[in-house]
Amino acid sequence: MRSLRIVFFLSLTLLTGCGRHDHRPLIAIIVPSQDNPFFKAEADAAATRATELGYRVRVDAHEDDAYRQDNLVDAAIASNAAVLILDNAGTDASISAVRRATKAGLKVFLIDRAINATGIAKAQIVSDNNQGAHLVATEFAHVMGGKGDYVELLGRESDTNAQVRTKGFHEVLDHFPDLKPVGAQSANWSQSEAFSKTETMLQAHAHIAGIIAGNDTMALGAAAAVKSAGLTGIKIVGFDGSPDVIAAIKTGDIQATALQPAVFIAQLAVDEANTLLKTGTTGKPEMQVIPCELATKANANEYVNFEHVAPQTQSAKESRE
Repeated sequence: MRSLRIVFFLSLTLLTGCGRHDHRPLIAIIVPSQDNPFFKAEADAAATRATELGYRVRVDAHEDDAYRQDNLVDAAIASNAAVLILDNAGTDASISAVRRATKAGLKVFLIDRAINATGIAKAQIVSDNNQGAHLVATEFAHVMGGKGDYVELLGRESDTNAQVRTKGFHEVLDHFPDLKPVGAQSANWSQSEAFSKTETMLQAHAHIAGIIAGNDTMALGAAAAVKSAGLTGIKIVGFDGSPDVIAAIKTGDIQATALQPAVFIAQLAVDEANTLLKTGTTGKPEMQVIPCELATKANANEYVNFEHVAPQTQSAKESRE
């Protein structure tokens, strides 16, 4: 028994000793989910850039649960993290967590989702969801020929981005009198929910010609439901620029999406955090809104894993593979 205790003590000493020798500052990265491709892409991009710059990294997911987010932020504080990169769990519900982290000395950089407060985070770097919604809606109206019945799949109703996108869609589509919205359902960003909600709306409305979805995951669910129903010619658009939807655009199952530059935004947050730690300033305003890009069949090859890749770069990458 005594020898086992000695072995345990020596093992613990070695483990903790290794930890003490790593003096690199810690960057804590917290995203909504590591299963969703969009959030995984931003987490991976932030972690890779932070590692390249010489930081330790820890990645966690709050699953859109403000209570879980609070615990993860407290863990980052307890770990003496230098920086918190956060895609938050709610514009209002996250304010206290951001304030607590800032008060504890962490440099907080918000990505993808802003909070309803300024002067707490060092930066809030988000996609221009309204501009992206206008891009998608304009292309949707074009592929629909400016007429026909359509339905909408909305994101999680509590998510500000969902509200901004649907508002942006209608700021464009409502100017087309022959485009008729005949149904709208929240599918909570979920592919399976989008499949079932689309099935229901297809059954309720015999002449649906188009489906506009608040994100790509729901667009994929809609496309699957259309295919399952044996229907063709229904125009579908999404929002995010996910690899699966880019592939579906190439095959013609989906017509367009708006790329949210998740990789660029995540890398930018880490770069600004690095600059802040080294110079005392980011040199940038707190609120930074990054424009989205329209992906269609004509340019789909330029979009890879939530990132715009120059055509020549993509060609070189494909030849290497």
